[in-house]
Amino acid sequence: MSPASPTSSTSLRQGYIAGTLCYVLWGTMPLYFSAIDEASPLEILAHRIVWSLVFTIVLLAVLKRITLTINVFKDWSLLKVLGIATVLILINWLTYITAVSTGNVLEAALGYYINPLVTVLLAIVVLRERVPPTTWIALGIGAIAVIVMTVGSGKVPWISFILAVSFGLYGLAKKNIGSRVDAIVSLSVETALSTPLAVGFLIWLTLTSQSTFTGYGLTHTLLLSFAGIMTGLPLILFGHSARLLPLATLGLLQYIGPTIQFLVGILIFHESMPPSRWIGFALVWLAIMVFTFGALSHKGIPPLARRAPRTPRKLGS
Repeated sequence: MSPASPTSSTSLRQGYIAGTLCYVLWGTMPLYFSAIDEASPLEILAHRIVWSLVFTIVLLAVLKRITLTINVFKDWSLLKVLGIATVLILINWLTYITAVSTGNVLEAALGYYINPLVTVLLAIVVLRERVPPTTWIALGIGAIAVIVMTVGSGKVPWISFILAVSFGLYGLAKKNIGSRVDAIVSLSVETALSTPLAVGFLIWLTLTSQSTFTGYGLTHTLLLSFAGIMTGLPLILFGHSARLLPLATLGLLQYIGPTIQFLVGILIFHESMPPSRWIGFALVWLAIMVFTFGALSHKGIPPLARRAPRTPRKLGS
């Protein structure tokens, strides 16, 4: 079935619903990773990959898209972009899992606060999306916020940078192929490309008695197995949203995720908030308000559809 026009009200509504659900799930993800912290970040990553592939294969079978997915592997232009997307999302996943396991949920939240600004910057530079002047002000405030937190903590927030840039580029890659392949097929190919390495690593952990899959009780085993749904569902929602909304608009929705992460880090994990971090987050929130105000009030350009839709090119055409 052909994707709906990105400018139709129904498509925009679907994009907003999918994006909102996606970011709510991502915002609560630290709670899930904390529940399986007996496993190392690499083991969790491997399970995410393998169980995500299982999850997507089931969906593909139910939706009768197995053949469509196989055809993607015959299209080098698609496979090349999805290969890049795979590397980017694996970097993002591993960095995020490591952040949670090392008690850096707030730094991860900062990364996802910065990411909308990175996303908009990519939209301006790469996709030539038009943005109001307030966007540049927001980008400047965001840069100041990072400088304040860097000086205050005495170290560059690398976790934040890696998360923001990797996911911003991932979103760009998904946007560029969104009209040619749907979210479920795309995620299936991404996980399939990385599954051989993941399976090999899990086998090695088992042979060297380092696997935690069956060593910490039934709950731990089930939670690791649940990684497919926890990973696949929000990514499918994100991919669907990326197909229907302008890239800059995705940045507006993404504030939901880091806000939930911020609250989790403060209220549940009790991470420290020195004055420089409070000031930095306050500047980031100011940048968000400026950016949002400008995006919603800019005259002459509808805030939900700033670019003319391109004619979709179907797989195999």
